[in-house]
Amino acid sequence: MNPTQPLPAQPTTDAVLTDVTGMLRTLLAEYGEDDVEIGLSTTFNRDLELESIDLVTLAALLEERYGRRVNLAEFLAGMEFDEIIGLTVGRLVEHVVRSLRSTEAG
Repeated sequence: MNPTQPLPAQPTTDAVLTDVTGMLRTLLAEYGEDDVEIGLSTTFNRDLELESIDLVTLAALLEERYGRRVNLAEFLAGMEFDEIIGLTVGRLVEHVVRSLRSTEAG
């Protein structure tokens, strides 16, 4: 993942998934788990076993890549605990795509 890489004109699920997967691999490498398969249905808690501190790091990586348009803390704040525990990569990717598109339209 290269944070200096230009953002796509139209954010697509595939492009954002590639970015988010790269960010997750960076996080997982700290645990020696960078070979885990990551897809849209992968859960942060059950499949990747990420801790809340990892989500803070992920939030910083998302902001570094996309700017303040993508706010992970705000996204998570609107969820119930069970939703956060069951959060999938796909749901995060949808949030990122939606956030990027809504700022383009505005």
